[in-house]
Amino acid sequence: MLELITQQFLLQYDTLGAFLDSGGWVTRWILAACAVLITVALERSWYLWRIYPRVRAAALAQWNARSEHHSWAAQRIRLALISQLRLGLEAGLPVIKVMVPMAPLLGLLGTVMGMLQVFDALAFSRGGDTRAMADGISHAMIATMTGLVVSVLGLFFSHLLGSRVRAEAERLNDLIAPG
Repeated sequence: MLELITQQFLLQYDTLGAFLDSGGWVTRWILAACAVLITVALERSWYLWRIYPRVRAAALAQWNARSEHHSWAAQRIRLALISQLRLGLEAGLPVIKVMVPMAPLLGLLGTVMGMLQVFDALAFSRGGDTRAMADGISHAMIATMTGLVVSVLGLFFSHLLGSRVRAEAERLNDLIAPG
């Protein structure tokens, strides 16, 4: 069933450009937001699974190289190490969290623009040009759909990366033990 719907959808639009044109100028902005979202999500994934383990190991080695761990100064150094690691973990996540609500709002803007196009067609043709009205409704629905799809994609990345960051942040206090 899903395959049939996908095939019918793809038959309408031969290229990405045709799809973007059918959704109006707002879909290009939504696509740009999607590109930013995916770029940040890929960078964060790369950091979490490739870079962060080395950074964490270096911080742990720096802490373990200290001769004493109980003084006030040692505790401040420990907190600074944990804070630096958390900052590295959480970088980029606010961008993803901003894109999640922004994409459907851009889709809503596309909906409004499409409905304005419908009203213009109604006013210009005195209610007789159904093709122009259908074009405006199509612009509205495609922009809405695109915004929602990008938002769902952002929710997926936000949850996946956010849960990993929370788990790693909780482990930091145990890894860099006070004594």
